[in-house]
Amino acid sequence: SLPIVSESTTLEDLEKSKAPLLDYLANAGCLRPMWSVGDRDLLVHDTVMFQIIYRVQCPFQRYSPHLVGRSYRPGFSVPASVVPPIGFSPSPSIQFIHKGDDNFSCTPMFPVANTCVNCIKLPLHVSYLLFKEKFDFATIRIEPSAH
Repeated sequence: SLPIVSESTTLEDLEKSKAPLLDYLANAGCLRPMWSVGDRDLLVHDTVMFQIIYRVQCPFQRYSPHLVGRSYRPGFSVPASVVPPIGFSPSPSIQFIHKGDDNFSCTPMFPVANTCVNCIKLPLHVSYLLFKEKFDFATIRIEPSAH
């Protein structure tokens, strides 16, 4: 039987285990040259990232906030225009996410909120329209129903 990629201990075993997966690896963008057995871990990481993250990213991006609005009935809180009795501690802040910040290997597409430190981190995008689309998707604006 063929050796498993993650269990390969020699470069020869690694190449043998990779051979039947060449089409999958090429389609997943995970095809890389193997120079040493250590490259095995990079290949496994790339494959796992593709299978778990990138493969499902597009369907999630196409999921419409309007569909969510029609599927769920929101429970809105009472509108408030005053500072909470305990105040804001620490003071609210906004940060911008750059590639490589916070151990992100690439700039995330959506805002990241940290309510413990009252901070929202906004990713940089190439245009305002793209930023607005990703921000709106992340906040899932629910439109009031017409009836």
